[in-house]
Amino acid sequence: MKRMKIIDAHVHLVQTIAGTGAGGALRAIGGGRVMYDDGASFQMIPPEMGEDQVSPEAVLAVMNAHQVEKAVLLQGNFSGFQNIYSYEAARRYPDRFLAAASYDPFCLRCEGIRRHLFEELGIRVVKFEVSTGSGLMSNHGVLPLDGDVMEREYAYADDHSLVFVVDIGKLGSDSSQIPALRRAILRHSSMTFVVCHLLAPKRGMEWEMREGLRQLRLPNVWFDLASLPSNLRDTPPFEGARYFTHAAVEIVGADRLIFGTDMPFNLCSATYQSLVDCVREDPGLSLSQKQAILYDNACRVFFGG
Repeated sequence: MKRMKIIDAHVHLVQTIAGTGAGGALRAIGGGRVMYDDGASFQMIPPEMGEDQVSPEAVLAVMNAHQVEKAVLLQGNFSGFQNIYSYEAARRYPDRFLAAASYDPFCLRCEGIRRHLFEELGIRVVKFEVSTGSGLMSNHGVLPLDGDVMEREYAYADDHSLVFVVDIGKLGSDSSQIPALRRAILRHSSMTFVVCHLLAPKRGMEWEMREGLRQLRLPNVWFDLASLPSNLRDTPPFEGARYFTHAAVEIVGADRLIFGTDMPFNLCSATYQSLVDCVREDPGLSLSQKQAILYDNACRVFFGG
């Protein structure tokens, strides 16, 4: 296959593991493994990337090995917000990284946090994970995605021309409120939204995923493909992930899909090359569709290309 340009639009740096979720606080226990307060433990960082930290240089080494031009550094409650660490990495490597920032809208000093991140530092991508597993709804209870709390954050992002990246959790969960998200997006039709994980379907949820995509088939909405294979418990060459990708191409078009890996977490169960090849070697996609997914769409949405 001819070499193709790549942007990874869903990457995480980790200065310190300080996550929260439905299982409580998440902390490192050695060897790249982590444990929630309820005792659940698992591998978060592949050994080759670090013990309890994922540095910009570790991510760049993976990117360079696979000819990845740029990456978008997202945030999430899963590892804990890494806002300043990501911002500093993007300042150090401005041609390679774009930093997003996140925050808890329930913080008493939320206005000051937003002002510092987006007005003083100039970060131009905001990421909200609202899932019941490790997002906003895992420790604040279920809230409507078109209600007052989230509307305040959409309005702020709209007023400050931020790209709004949102992870609404697993398809079918209490946080996966697709009609409510649609209503919110329609209220902010000039703002760019990126919905993570292609709605995070499981096997057997083909109809639900298709219906969700139809509802969110709007001119200001894109979808990233990060963690699609792992959510499906898929193995290379990821035929299940390819099936869902083809369905998305049919419904919203290849020009609305964005490649992402959720590195480092998914490199505990798959190689980076296999995640790239899920798209690059897919016989069901044309060359132009592959290039749109792997590079062009992220370039346009995040980098103004």
